[in-house]
Amino acid sequence: MDYSLHRVRAEDWPAYRSIRLQMLRDTPLAYLETVEDALGHPDSEWQFRTSRAAGPGNIGIAAVEPGGSWAGVMNAFLPAPDSVKLVGVWLHPAHRGAGAATLMLDEIVRWAREETAAERLVLLVHEENKRAIAFYRRSGFTPTGHHEPYPLDENQHEVEMALPLRLDQGTPAA
Repeated sequence: MDYSLHRVRAEDWPAYRSIRLQMLRDTPLAYLETVEDALGHPDSEWQFRTSRAAGPGNIGIAAVEPGGSWAGVMNAFLPAPDSVKLVGVWLHPAHRGAGAATLMLDEIVRWAREETAAERLVLLVHEENKRAIAFYRRSGFTPTGHHEPYPLDENQHEVEMALPLRLDQGTPAA
């Protein structure tokens, strides 16, 4: 399927809210929020989230199917000058394996390389989210050895993975 990429803007909050609720229902262990919590957010919270995604040091990308529906989202932000953090990654089950996730990730990596001075792209992924871990490994991410308790159940863990962004770190040219 041919997807187009859409850079999330402040006015996209209704679409972002809709896809966030789908994300939470589909893969609840992947996000640090419950469906119940998300349903309780006022419109101003969704407006804040999309405004933030469109702001400096942030990027939100939606994969859009030919009919105009959002098939998935991926977000990143610059928490420190040397690292970009990948967050809020999701793809509708009907679109998995069709290339949309790679397309979104490629755009995040392009943004991180061209618009930041960061040396690496990092993420935290739940230790039981094998599908996501496999995707990240195929995309060049490696575990850093760092893990931390999963905030919604501290008996579980999130594993940190990283992708070098600079050619001098052994990253092949894009």
